[in-house]
Amino acid sequence: MRRETVKTLMGYVAGLIFGLGLAISGMTDPARVIGFLDVAGAWDPTLMFVLGGAVVTNFFGYRLVLRRPNPLFGERFQLPTRTDLDARLIGGAALFGIGWGLSGYCPGPAFASIAGLTGPLLAMLVAMVAGWFLARAIPARG
Repeated sequence: MRRETVKTLMGYVAGLIFGLGLAISGMTDPARVIGFLDVAGAWDPTLMFVLGGAVVTNFFGYRLVLRRPNPLFGERFQLPTRTDLDARLIGGAALFGIGWGLSGYCPGPAFASIAGLTGPLLAMLVAMVAGWFLARAIPARG
């Protein structure tokens, strides 16, 4: 029981660090995301640096962590095993990108911004939750 409690606590700590990173980098502001997508106008490259920092951190972090035989608070690493691309994955990625571009929010910054709830943020959160239920209703093959 103690191991599960520590594992859950570490999940919350990781989420808090992620949320703080989003807030400090300004990625909870949808205008920054929309500014990044506006390459023909007032382009804001901030998101590129935040994403680049995440890629570099993950590149080295995974190599260090996966040298261990198992995680600190788990029995085994839970890594994806599928390598194929199917219509559900491509369709979901396309919908994610369209929603992100239209609203300026992806799920992490949306939840990090919930304290300052606005109409557009509420609409995005409702659409995201509806999408989760709709995705569960669509049968998966394989």
